[in-house]
Amino acid sequence: MIEPTRTDGYAAIRDYAAIGDGRTVALVARDGSIDWLCLPDLDSASVFGALLDADRGGRFALAPEVPYGATRRYLPGTNVLETTFTTATGAVRVTDAMTLPASGFAPYRELVRRVEGVAGCVPLAWQVEPRLQYGSSPARVSSRGGVATVADGRDALAVFSWDAGEATVSDGSVGARFEASEGTVGHLVVSAAHQEPLVYPSRAEVEARLQATAATWRDWSAGREYDGPWRDAVLRSALVLKLLVFAPSGAIAAAPTTSLPEQIGGERNWDYRYSWPRDAAFTLRALLSLGCSSEAHAFFAWLLHASQLTHPKVQVLYRLNGRPEAAERSLALAGYRGSRPVRVGNGAAGQTQLDVYGEVLDAAAEFARFAGTLDRDHAKRLVGIADFVCEIWRERDAGIWETRSEPTHFTQSKMMCFVALDRACALAGQGLLRGDVDRWSRERERIREFVETRCYAEHKRSYTRSADDDALDAALLLGVIARYDDPNSPRLRDTVDAVRRELGRGPLLHRYLDTDGLAGEDGAFVACSFWLVEAYARQGRLDEAAELMDELVALANDVGLYAEEIDAKTSDFLGNFPQGLSHLALINAAGAIAEARR
Repeated sequence: MIEPTRTDGYAAIRDYAAIGDGRTVALVARDGSIDWLCLPDLDSASVFGALLDADRGGRFALAPEVPYGATRRYLPGTNVLETTFTTATGAVRVTDAMTLPASGFAPYRELVRRVEGVAGCVPLAWQVEPRLQYGSSPARVSSRGGVATVADGRDALAVFSWDAGEATVSDGSVGARFEASEGTVGHLVVSAAHQEPLVYPSRAEVEARLQATAATWRDWSAGREYDGPWRDAVLRSALVLKLLVFAPSGAIAAAPTTSLPEQIGGERNWDYRYSWPRDAAFTLRALLSLGCSSEAHAFFAWLLHASQLTHPKVQVLYRLNGRPEAAERSLALAGYRGSRPVRVGNGAAGQTQLDVYGEVLDAAAEFARFAGTLDRDHAKRLVGIADFVCEIWRERDAGIWETRSEPTHFTQSKMMCFVALDRACALAGQGLLRGDVDRWSRERERIREFVETRCYAEHKRSYTRSADDDALDAALLLGVIARYDDPNSPRLRDTVDAVRRELGRGPLLHRYLDTDGLAGEDGAFVACSFWLVEAYARQGRLDEAAELMDELVALANDVGLYAEEIDAKTSDFLGNFPQGLSHLALINAAGAIAEARR
C-alpha cells in the first residue's frame, strides 16, 4: 500500500492509469483524481486538464478526507480500474471506467465511478471542476432538476451522484462530502453530449453499463491468441493498444496526451494524439500476432486512406480522422511541473521523413502475408509509393526522431528506403504489385551501396547515425528488425553491440546522444530498449534477450503501463503516457523470443 504524493500539485506520471471507451481516454492518478480527459474525442480540447496546469486545468477529485494509502489494479482482462483506499478507520473501493457503447439510448460519453464501502467507515469528498477548451473557458455550472450541468455551444455535460453526499454547486464546480461504510455503494457519473441532447441516465442503467463494459473487455481479452512468455505484460500492452484505437476510423493514437515533458522543466513537449504511419509495421505485426485481425484490417485501411490525401507522399502523421492538418500552437497553461510550452498540434507533420516509406511497404508485406492478397486500389497506391521512393531517397530528412535541426542523411532512413523497395519487389514477385520492378531493384541496390560505403564506421564496427558521421542511434536496431540485411550479418551484429555499449544505461537505451536542434536532454526511450530485446532474439541471442526482457518488464508502473521514456537514474516516467510505441515494442519483443524458442 502506497500513500499518494504530489509535487507542486502534480502527480508523478508513473502514478497514472488510463481508462477509455474507444473514442477518448481519461487518466486517473493514484490519489483518485482524474486529471486528464478530452471530450468528445481523444484529440479534442480537455475538460479535465490538471495534468498540464494544476491550478487552472480542471479535474474530477475523489479521495478520503483523512490520511490513506492506495493500492490499485485493473480488473483482470479489462481496462476497468479498481483503486482501494485504506485508512485507520476502514477501506473503500473505487471502480473507474468509461462505459463502452451499447444498444439503446445512452450518453455520448460516460465516465462512471463506483464507490463501495469495504470495511469500517471512511469519510470521502469529491469535486468535479470542468474547465473547457484546455482551461481557457470558465465552466458555467448550473443545477437543473437537482443535476449539475455545463453547456458550451455544441457540447454539454452533466454530473450525477447517487448515495455520494448532497451535491452543491459553487464557483464553477460541483462536489460533496459523504461517508462510505461497509456494504454501501455510491455512484458518480459524468455524462457528456456532443451535437445531440444530453442524456440523463438512471442509476440502474449506469450500473448495468459498467458491468457490461467489464464483460466486453474480458471477452476481447479472452480472444487474444498469445500464450508465450511474459503473457501478463503482453496482454496488458494489448489492452493499452485497444484503448488507443480510435473506433470511428481504426487509427491508433501514439498516446492520449500532449506535452508531457521528456525533461522536467524543458521544452521537449509534444502532442502525440495523432497516428504515425512510421509505426505501421510494428502495429501490424503486433496486432496480427495477437489475433486482432479486425483491428489490423481497420488500421491498414485507415493508413492507406489517410495517405491517399497526400499521395504519393506519406505524411509523418495524420489526425485520427485521417486528415493531414496538424498546425502546432502553444497554450497559455503552466505545463506539467512547469514544463513549457504546452503544445497542441505537431509541426513534425510538415517534415520530410524517409523512413516512413519503408514502414508502409513493410506493413503491406505483413498484411499480404496474413491476408494472402492486396486490394487492387491499395496495390496501385503502393506502386506509386515505391516509384516515389526511387525519386526521393537521395534527399536529406528529419529522421525517425523528427529532429528540429537541419535535415541530414540519416542512416536508418536510407535503410528503410531500401526496405520499401525490397518489399515492393517481393510483392511484385508474388503477383500482388504491378510496377517497374527493374527500376525498384536498381534503386534498391544504389541505396545499399550508399549505406554500406557512407554510413558505416570501421573504427567503431557499427553503422552510424548519419552518413559520414561516427555517432550512433538506437534506430539502427531497426536494421535488424526490418530485415535490411540478414540479422546475423557481421555489420548488423556488431552494430547491435555498439548501440548498447554507447547508448545503454543499465537495461535502458537512449535514442542518441548528439545534438538535435533543441535545448536540454531527454530520458531513455522505452521502445528502443525493447527493440534491443527483439534484435537479440532475431540474432538468436536468447539468453541476452530474456534477461533484458525481465529487467524491462519490471520497469512498468504498478498497473503495467509505460510512458514514452524513463529516467535511467530515478526510474521516473517521462514523456507522453501511456505510449503506444512502448507497448507495441514490448509485444513484438516477447513475440520474437517466443518465435525464436520455437
